[in-house]
Amino acid sequence: MEQPLKNKVALITGAGQGIGQGIAYSLAKRGARVVAVGRTLEKCEHTVTIIGERFGLDALALGCDIAHLDALPKLVDQTIDRFGRLDILVNNAVSTKVKPLLAVDINEFEKGLRVGPMATLRLMQLAQPHLKAHGDGSIINLASTAAMRWDASNYGIYAAEKEAIRALTRAAACEWGPDGIRTNVILPHAKSPALAAWAEHRPEEAAAFVKSIPLQRIGECEADIGEFVALLCCPESRYINGQTIAADGGQANLG
Repeated sequence: MEQPLKNKVALITGAGQGIGQGIAYSLAKRGARVVAVGRTLEKCEHTVTIIGERFGLDALALGCDIAHLDALPKLVDQTIDRFGRLDILVNNAVSTKVKPLLAVDINEFEKGLRVGPMATLRLMQLAQPHLKAHGDGSIINLASTAAMRWDASNYGIYAAEKEAIRALTRAAACEWGPDGIRTNVILPHAKSPALAAWAEHRPEEAAAFVKSIPLQRIGECEADIGEFVALLCCPESRYINGQTIAADGGQANLG
């Protein structure tokens, strides 16, 4: 296939499995050189190995718990040291719990905020000068439709983390658009390890969840979510900025 992202460099958090891995494959398919970041280095190395086997591209695996915000500058520095540029930032990593508000430990909530909106903001700040350098940078943040659920019980902290990311996305789109940086957020449903664990823990809720999706299925990490993210990063989407897009088979009505 054509490679509209040839010579571009993409840094992706949570790229060792699930949605982040699917996005890594789809971007590499279009020629992007991928920096796969995750807490477990071995998983990221596996992603990099598969990229080499499938697409013949050089990629970089970096182990990092992004809850440690002081470690984030090194991720960007290592990316620039290896590839000389940074064109695409995908903030995908997440750490949260689904539980009633009265059962939430404030330290647990704080960690979710660090991994979610705080790490997202910090990486956006660090990446901004590099994304600006060539006038066509792209940021893709991942959020959720959790705040739009008909019943938000048990999803309060998860929704709060993700809604903060949506707000940061819109602000970046407005502030950095003049610099040629596009910032969008997607709300995905995909067959990730996290979703599989949720479905196993809440089978009845999971079954009802699938029935509420007009397409009657959960998306594939690469074929559905990764391919769409790649499209958002390509020149054909150069006028799409500041948008919240549900990649969920039609379940959410964003109005």
